[in-house]
Amino acid sequence: MRQRWVPIAVLAAALFAINVVARVVIRIGFADNDSAQNTVSIIMFAVIGVVLAVVAFIRAQRVPPSSWLPELAASAIGGMLLTILIGPFISGDTPFAAGAGNFFSQIWLYGGFAIVGTLLGYWVATMLGRDYRSRSLQAFARAKTTKPRRVVRR
Repeated sequence: MRQRWVPIAVLAAALFAINVVARVVIRIGFADNDSAQNTVSIIMFAVIGVVLAVVAFIRAQRVPPSSWLPELAASAIGGMLLTILIGPFISGDTPFAAGAGNFFSQIWLYGGFAIVGTLLGYWVATMLGRDYRSRSLQAFARAKTTKPRRVVRR
């Protein structure tokens, strides 16, 4: 059971680390520039989406979606909770310092980028024929075409 939670926790921590880096960049370089802060935040969400797309692409090749999708969702939710509830303390704020609207917009942005990134990773794997189902069907077709014909005697 523990082995199943380790990759989930590692991915959630990696997603949180992306947020920490973005917050440190904002705090050091763009403390007074709201436009730059928004740009860095959007870049952070895009990087999170790309990371989830890459993980989905890799996992889609090895196991069926029923195995990796709940794990990826749990990682994304864990990363989002860390980002939204603990992340603000890194930059010297609290989760609701900028108001409830900002808090919930972060949830929507994180969720949107996570869902789109995961879908893109899976769709690219499917489009290239590298997903688990396509590879299974290719192996089945190869096995069926390479078997010698069975001779039926009367």
